[in-house]
Amino acid sequence: MDIIRMYTGSDNCSHFEKFSLEFNPIDEAQRKEHNTSGNLQFVYQPPGFVIDMHPAPRKQYVVTLSGCAEIILGDGTSQIFGPGDIVLADDLTGEGHITRVVGDQPRISLQIAIE
Repeated sequence: MDIIRMYTGSDNCSHFEKFSLEFNPIDEAQRKEHNTSGNLQFVYQPPGFVIDMHPAPRKQYVVTLSGCAEIILGDGTSQIFGPGDIVLADDLTGEGHITRVVGDQPRISLQIAIE
């Protein structure tokens, strides 16, 4: 399972980094724990909704459940995230990023705060 980490670099700008949670190929359920605090929020954002440039409010996983969002970094780099995509928002300082709901469906996401 790939996770995209969004973090503040030494240049005080936000960057993307991909890492994977590896599962063993066996025929039973597996669980991966990754320092979650148990603080969850479900977030609804209507089509066209935009959050202007901002750093992440806390270190958190953001899982898109439905709809799509584009995250745009200060250097113009962007990625679109849809259902099932996971972002680790870790750009807590610096200029941050823009979040924009794209398409004609609302975006519903799950935010999981990390201690």
